[in-house]
Amino acid sequence: MTSSHSYAPSQQGRVGFGALAALLVFVGGLALAWWIISQPPRVERRPPPPAAPPLVDIITAEERLQAPMLNGFGRVEAEKSTMLASRVAGQLERFGEGVLPGQVVEQGAPVAYIDQADLRLILEDAEAQLANAQAQLALEQAEQQRARSEYESFGRQLSAERRALVLREPQLRQAQAQLTQARVVRDQAALNLERATLAAPWRAMVQDRLVGAGSLLSQGTEVLSLVGVEQFWVRASLPGDILGWLTPGSRVTLTSQGWPEGASREGNLISILPNLEENGLQAQLLIAVNDPLSLEQDGPALRLGDVLRVAFHSTTQEPLIALPSAALRPGEQVWWVDDEDRLRSTHVTLAYRGQETALVRSGLVPGQRVVIAGLAQPREGQQVRIRQRGDTPASDEESP
Repeated sequence: MTSSHSYAPSQQGRVGFGALAALLVFVGGLALAWWIISQPPRVERRPPPPAAPPLVDIITAEERLQAPMLNGFGRVEAEKSTMLASRVAGQLERFGEGVLPGQVVEQGAPVAYIDQADLRLILEDAEAQLANAQAQLALEQAEQQRARSEYESFGRQLSAERRALVLREPQLRQAQAQLTQARVVRDQAALNLERATLAAPWRAMVQDRLVGAGSLLSQGTEVLSLVGVEQFWVRASLPGDILGWLTPGSRVTLTSQGWPEGASREGNLISILPNLEENGLQAQLLIAVNDPLSLEQDGPALRLGDVLRVAFHSTTQEPLIALPSAALRPGEQVWWVDDEDRLRSTHVTLAYRGQETALVRSGLVPGQRVVIAGLAQPREGQQVRIRQRGDTPASDEESP
């Protein structure tokens, strides 16, 4: 009995201590889990790597004697055209052989015939009147000779006025005037008969017949529409500030979308007109093209009213540096790359600026490496990379 009572309290104490330890372990685990969950993840912050210098395209500035290629558009028009009209009244009998719209007639060729019956009668009457006037003059000259013989045999001296009357000088002058008048009437009748045949004033193409055979014509009635084929004009327009590159006689190349690929015609600048074009206030230029219908040579034919592209070849040249127009920044600013591949800027003076090419007169020197693409926001002294063969092409949208 004594030994059993002494064992029970000791065993009960060990059990209570174990439960307490388990509870502490459980609470400690919960606290550790809450702490782990509540702590934010820690990321090691590192400085970003430096941005790579932008990749740019360059060209090397080269100075040489050159002039801009000036391009524009022009409309074809006739160098000479006419409405051939009748100069005498009468009935149109017929047109000349081959006188059809689109056909070419030679200078002096008969193109229309007016009935000549009435004109021949008028000429015969005029010739008869002329013969009568010639006879009247001969009779009056005989009368004057008789009067002079009688005056000389009379032996008296008369005043100048009375002597002129006695010698029939007024009658003689009247007969001479009537003869002259009759000759003029005869010549006019002969001329009208000749004019009954209408002739081409120069080598021309028939545009249209304005009347038909059998029509009754009055003086001045238009019969044919003709256009000269020796030369056409092209009236072109260019901005007035580039006319200094052009002089009369400059060669011009003409092309058209309607011509075969690679086909062109040559012309010459013959005049810079004093008046400006109404739309856009551009200067007007006149270009001459010989044999425009290609009657004597191979090549495309020009058509009246057609719009052609014109390229002027300037005869004036000076030492200039050619750049793509994309290389120019606002204010005529140009960026170039120094020996350390850093950006430098300069302002240039332009001799010409077109849509694709600009010509620099000053501000650059030969050998400078000029940036033509790859800059979005350039800075003075900025490091850049020069694009080499095989690199991805640079563009102006590439950020630095």
